[in-house]
Amino acid sequence: MARDPRFDILFEPVAIGPKTAKNRFFQVPHASGMTNANPHVRAAFRGTKAEGGWGVVSTGACSVHPSSDDSPFPFASLWDAADIRAHAVMTDAVHAHGALAAVELWHGGAAAVNRTTRHAPLSPSGVPWMATHVGFMSSARPRVMDAGDIRDLIRWHAEAAVRAEQAGFDILYVYAGMGYLPYQFLLSDYNHRTDAYGGSATNRVRLVAQLIDAVREATGGRCAVALRVSLQELRARASENAPSEAHEIIGLLKDAPDLFDVKMDYSATDCAPSRFTPEGSHEPVVDFVRQITDKPVVGVGRFTSPDTMVSMVRRGVLDLIGGARPSIADPFLPRKIEEGRAEDIRECIGCNICISSWHDGVWVRCTQNPTAGEEWRRGWHPEVVRKDAEGTALVVGGGPAGLEAALTLARRGFAVTLAEAGRDFGGRLLWETRLPGLRQWFRVAEYRLGQLRRMPNVSLHSESALGAEELRDFGADHVVIATGARWTTNLCGPNEIPTGPIDAPRVYTPDDIARGVRIEGPVAVFDFDNYYMGSAIAEHLAAEGLATTYVTSAGSAQSWGVMTNEQPLVHQAFRKAGIACRTLEIVEGFDGRNLTLAHVFSGERSTIAARSLVIVGQRAGGSALYDAVVAEGIFPSVALTGDANAPGAIAHAVYQGHRTAREIGAAPREVLRDAPYAMRDIAAPREAAE
Repeated sequence: MARDPRFDILFEPVAIGPKTAKNRFFQVPHASGMTNANPHVRAAFRGTKAEGGWGVVSTGACSVHPSSDDSPFPFASLWDAADIRAHAVMTDAVHAHGALAAVELWHGGAAAVNRTTRHAPLSPSGVPWMATHVGFMSSARPRVMDAGDIRDLIRWHAEAAVRAEQAGFDILYVYAGMGYLPYQFLLSDYNHRTDAYGGSATNRVRLVAQLIDAVREATGGRCAVALRVSLQELRARASENAPSEAHEIIGLLKDAPDLFDVKMDYSATDCAPSRFTPEGSHEPVVDFVRQITDKPVVGVGRFTSPDTMVSMVRRGVLDLIGGARPSIADPFLPRKIEEGRAEDIRECIGCNICISSWHDGVWVRCTQNPTAGEEWRRGWHPEVVRKDAEGTALVVGGGPAGLEAALTLARRGFAVTLAEAGRDFGGRLLWETRLPGLRQWFRVAEYRLGQLRRMPNVSLHSESALGAEELRDFGADHVVIATGARWTTNLCGPNEIPTGPIDAPRVYTPDDIARGVRIEGPVAVFDFDNYYMGSAIAEHLAAEGLATTYVTSAGSAQSWGVMTNEQPLVHQAFRKAGIACRTLEIVEGFDGRNLTLAHVFSGERSTIAARSLVIVGQRAGGSALYDAVVAEGIFPSVALTGDANAPGAIAHAVYQGHRTAREIGAAPREVLRDAPYAMRDIAAPREAAE
């Protein structure tokens, strides 16, 4: 199909200093969990985006010196010739598809406490980041940088810039955002200096300007230089010389870089979950930048709608459409728009499983795109599935795992029948996405159903409950059972291990609420699952007008939500809805009138009034149908997948369904193991471009 002319503006080339991006699609720097220890994994992950049409493809944070060590979180580095070699694999992959490669030169300062290298952290004035998230907490505190340290920092950036050019990068970032060292000089909270680098905005911006100049001079002007800057705090601060400190600082730097990359200050607002924040949420903070500078501006906002992208450009908010999460969910987003296939975009749902992957220290995961991170290791492509099969396949269960399994099996060439016992396809998504803020998560089902309904080798059957006898009569060559999991009424002990079910009146699980059971108030929600379900149900019940108390064994509501940037927003939502929140407590008893709680550490007991108890804790998988089929030996090829196999997040179910479908009836495939380059393996670094 031809491209819709409305979107032509998105495919105009954009000059970025001495370089030119072929279109306005810019995969901004984002964490992937793929470090220099995984050069081929990283190259395939980023290269796939270039193949998918992104005009610029960037790395994540790349340390310029061992005094910027973010461990245990994964980060890249440009410290030596081995690092050059590792990055060159990625730039080659990106250039092969006509895209520019960008690198985010990074120094963490007081936010990077150097757990591995054991360098003393650096800061403008000795002000630490007093993090309360365990992964970031440390007893180490930074030291105050002197004039020599500032000269070193500038030199480190220049030396890293030379290595970056040798590695093949086209755009070199100076990173003054998200609480890292150059940003710490911009923000007066961190910067209490009384020398030429502190005090007025003119002084506080001096280091950033010098870093930009040093990076440009080190590469002889051959590479473009970008500034990535956080503006949330600065825009909220008054200035005597401009509408805000953000306006003043951008004005002082307006001619310095070749590109401005504008963002928020905090992960929970920069990468806000769709549950609480709509597409394009950055605009009220960053909309002024394009009015001050003539240099191109890129920004993000979880853009998935081409119309929204066009609006951003036409209204002068952005010149380039930045994508992080949407580029993971669908690396081929630009190409699909260009080819007139916008309806085929696998839209980001904003669940932030990708961000949780970085917090976990592993390669990026995605609910929508199960191939993310597996492009090189398993040879999985997000759009191309090799047609290597024939025969018939029956998938039982139309939830996330079943839909993904059916789609992948069909792409492999099987004649696929998908049978769902319920009236509609979607499984757990049908009800979960009716909870507050979760509607966009139904994109997981919508995308797959949209693809399946256009495939001639797929047959969809709802209201089709199947037993072992029906499976036998159907006679498929391969059977995949994806019938989901169920919530239990098991309680949890102070050791955080589930105990047995509670025997009491009016005790419910999320499954009961999904079936429409009427809940009497006041109601208590006991959450030891610690992901979104407990807090979302509490919001749902409060919206129904019930007095709601949320109880958790953890130290905060939805404690795992710190991994997905949801936790602060959950607490804000609770306060707004009037939901009482009790932490570090477990349920010990319930008689239909009173709930007995015990503190997990002290054992101290308390009682609250409640007519109903909703337990959001342990889920149980398994399938009686699968057990019966296996016991009878009906089929030589039968697989259990998704939540029925091992309960988890939607991302886990989709991944299991995809992997099951890739492997069923196929010869075993070697899973490749990546390895880092070492200095002893390097003969000579690449020569810088003439």
